[in-house]
Amino acid sequence: MKERIGFIGLGAMGAGMADNLLRKGWPLTVHVHRSRTAADRLIAAGATEAASPRDLASACDIVILCVTGSREVEALVKGPDGLATAKRPLLIIDCSTSNPSSTTALAAELAAQGVTLIDAPLARTPKEAAEGKLDVMVGGAAEPVARARPVLEAFAARIVHTGPTGSGHTMKLLNNFVSMGYSAIYSEALTLGAKAGLTPQVFNSVISGSRMDCGFYQAFFDFVLNRNENAQRFAIANALKDMTYLASFAQAAGVANPVGAVVRNGFATAVATGHGEKFVPALSDIVAGLNGVSLVEPPVA
Repeated sequence: MKERIGFIGLGAMGAGMADNLLRKGWPLTVHVHRSRTAADRLIAAGATEAASPRDLASACDIVILCVTGSREVEALVKGPDGLATAKRPLLIIDCSTSNPSSTTALAAELAAQGVTLIDAPLARTPKEAAEGKLDVMVGGAAEPVARARPVLEAFAARIVHTGPTGSGHTMKLLNNFVSMGYSAIYSEALTLGAKAGLTPQVFNSVISGSRMDCGFYQAFFDFVLNRNENAQRFAIANALKDMTYLASFAQAAGVANPVGAVVRNGFATAVATGHGEKFVPALSDIVAGLNGVSLVEPPVA
């Protein structure tokens, strides 16, 4: 008999993940964290609804969190009506991009209450979430990770056990450091090219298909070239949050992180100028605009 799954965080990624869990036969209970849209669809398809995180924990064996970051996770777990207040054994899978130091501290606190927390942040996009083809980086002891694996397989095509609790979130920050670094480099390179009279189309004709091409590049340039707003649905404000977590992690590790600081500053500037809700590829337009150029070709008369 399959374990009972609870889910909080039915956003762009979480909605597709929950759809797959329900479709693949997992008993599913949801708690509405923000929007009801996905929850109503899931309930119509057979999921049940819990009025609070405590009620969700009381009704489930495993709870998946897919929210913005550590602050939201801690509130859902330790709040006055949080998951931990149910006072029962529970496996919590944190699929958010959280601060590793928060994750390890929270896991230790919960372990004393008989609750297990593992981190399982995600890679890829809402498209792969809906298709059940996400990548997942899992941090935790062998036993709870093995218990979680069949659940994760409902929405993931690739699952990597990265090590102890917190290591999944550490790896996710490194992953996002690389991808957000790409975003900052692409944006500045395009602006430099535009200043020199090279269009994004010319830039792409050289990079696409070369050794510097990759799936992330293709998604980023789907926005740059085709103005596809949904090519990469990751908000600039969330990118800044992750780069801030990275800075904290680097400082705690005693590692100089000058490149990370520069990348973070680019996203901080974008947020400070009112662009935090835009998706990451829009950084290209923001950097161009700050330098007095446009990456959009004028329409042909």
